[in-house]
Amino acid sequence: MTPSNFTEQDKEFMRKAIELADIAEEHGEVPVGAVLVKEGKIIAEGWNASISEHDATAHAEIVTLRQAGQTLQNYRLLDTTLYVTLEPCPMCAGALLHSRVGRIVFGAYDLKAGAAGTVLNLFESQASYHYAQVEGGLLEEECRHQLQAFFKRRRKEIKAKKVNNSN
Repeated sequence: MTPSNFTEQDKEFMRKAIELADIAEEHGEVPVGAVLVKEGKIIAEGWNASISEHDATAHAEIVTLRQAGQTLQNYRLLDTTLYVTLEPCPMCAGALLHSRVGRIVFGAYDLKAGAAGTVLNLFESQASYHYAQVEGGLLEEECRHQLQAFFKRRRKEIKAKKVNNSN
């Protein structure tokens, strides 16, 4: 899972995913965004919506895969690349494998739940019936900073709320 030499186009698509993560944050969601690309064009996009949708499966990757399936009228998303700002969790990794996405490019590594090599690697599992090319670390610093700033603000808000409630 060593980062390849990312292209300018790769960076452009990841920047779009970062913009989508901003939308997630505006909605009170953990800022993760994703885009799915086929033949150099974005065919689907999404951001975390678990809180607003009351749906534990509404991660950016899953939202994007659902949209892509409707766009292509097929759950098999062959010859596509997913750009996502955070390393996929086990649920999302499984969905990406099942949907046959050919390449997954992520920004920040997920030290708690990363399933593309950090905590475990479902993409290299012998149980996998499909193999995808996985590359991490694209615009990693920007993606990591976006998440860290969100959680720092969230902790500050929770602390302020506790102080206000105790007065």
